[in-house]
Amino acid sequence: MPAHKYLTNYPPTIIARVESLIKTDRLASYLLERYPRPHDVANDSDLRDYVTTLKNQHMKKSQPLSKILYDTKLHVVHNALGLHSYVTRVQGGKLKSKNELRVSAVFKKTPEDFLNMIVVHELAHLKEREHNKAFYRLCLHMLNDYHQLELDMRLYLIQLELGGSIYD
Repeated sequence: MPAHKYLTNYPPTIIARVESLIKTDRLASYLLERYPRPHDVANDSDLRDYVTTLKNQHMKKSQPLSKILYDTKLHVVHNALGLHSYVTRVQGGKLKSKNELRVSAVFKKTPEDFLNMIVVHELAHLKEREHNKAFYRLCLHMLNDYHQLELDMRLYLIQLELGGSIYD
């Protein structure tokens, strides 16, 4: 399987290194060395506490989140690792809106750094809807190694497809 599926916009040098890790069967050991343990945010209640803590730490003044959960329907093939949705409804002549944050259930058994990166990404969408410079600046403000974690998370997704979870 070519690594390009998850690494579309990465430079050829990085893609070549990843393909080398795959060919030499060292991708899992690379990931385990960097991330030896999965997190313990096991259910929707734990995830709500985790997200709320991060939100209060970095984005106190942003709109509240009405729903936070692991979503088994989000699938990484469609580039949805997490989802921030802004739902509006007319209720009694008034326009009501609420924010929801969903994390793909794939991330129930990953390193906390990856969960943190996904949550930071989705929280950034509270202020910036598009993936533009302001969006990524906000991500870096909340998580200074955001870009490295995003790359490593993509490597983890490749590993999941090739050989399954590294945390069995």
